[in-house]
Amino acid sequence: MTLALAAQTAELLDLARNRAPDARERLLESIIGLCNAASEVIDTDSVQGLLGSIFMQLVAEAESDIRARLSEKLSGATWAPPALINVLALDDIAVAAPIIANSPVLQDHDLIKVLVEATLDHQIAVARRGQITSTVVEAILARDEPAVLTALAANDSAAVSDEGMARLVESSRRHAALRSPLARHPRLSSDLALRLYLWVGQSLRTSLSERFRLEPGVIDAALAEAVREAHAQPGAGQMLTSMAWQDQIENERRLVGKLHDAGQLRPGFLLRMLRERKLNIFVLSLATLGGFQPDHIRRAIDSDRPELLALACVAVGIDKGAFPDILEQVRGLNGGRPAGGLDGTRRAVGAFGPFDKDIAGMAFRQAVAIV
Repeated sequence: MTLALAAQTAELLDLARNRAPDARERLLESIIGLCNAASEVIDTDSVQGLLGSIFMQLVAEAESDIRARLSEKLSGATWAPPALINVLALDDIAVAAPIIANSPVLQDHDLIKVLVEATLDHQIAVARRGQITSTVVEAILARDEPAVLTALAANDSAAVSDEGMARLVESSRRHAALRSPLARHPRLSSDLALRLYLWVGQSLRTSLSERFRLEPGVIDAALAEAVREAHAQPGAGQMLTSMAWQDQIENERRLVGKLHDAGQLRPGFLLRMLRERKLNIFVLSLATLGGFQPDHIRRAIDSDRPELLALACVAVGIDKGAFPDILEQVRGLNGGRPAGGLDGTRRAVGAFGPFDKDIAGMAFRQAVAIV
């Protein structure tokens, strides 16, 4: 036993003198092995302080991939020095992820520090951590970051109170990504399910109805109550429009996406949609064909610069001869916008000069960004 210990000590000393990266990693692994074997006797302040100093110096000299492997090995260690664990938790996310997910050393105040000081990826990792307490949950809810709230909604083991669930459901009104995990959450109550029902898509409505046995009469009453509440609040028109047209808008998006994937979304389809008085499908189709944001197309058709719409049309290959009809149809469906009168129309037709599609698309993006 004495000879074995002497040999092990000699090996550690040799590794400590060797500055090569692979020697640093082997030294770290050897120390971790010793600590794991003696975990019951090293949990004292003096030993912890010494271990912390050793590990901190070695970690400071280690490459990122070595720190990542060290993080994996220490993620379940109860004896790991808290200072080291906190440093690793704030490291690059590739290093920090195992520590944030599993380390028993991290306390609530450590996790809240990560929420406040680290990146969005770190915050999401905290929200996904198993068995996070109500203190950490409250800190996540208070920050109101959509991606982090979505991760929390998908974490069934988190200590989310009834009030916290209500706040998540209310947030799902604004952030659609929350709706699916909330619909499956085991802590979702019947009352909250009914509230969630008001702004989810058809597939989730079916799921909620089956899970909570929502009666049609109860649903109708809830919808009517939501309409009455919406009328009594500022911005009622916008809220009602969102509730009434949500399914239709989602179906329109799917239609445009399927046509595009099948290679059937062509310039002629845009004029056809205008003639069928489907302005929103026209907007989605033009945006998809040109690689634009739908909001930018809407901004263009709501402006007093019809040349912006013309640039977008040039970018997707619409012929100059077809544009006057498109402009007239858009104005007829959009309250006379884009405005600008005859002078605006002349400017718009002028945008069909000898421009390449890519140049027209670039010009549209630059011009619409400042409208």
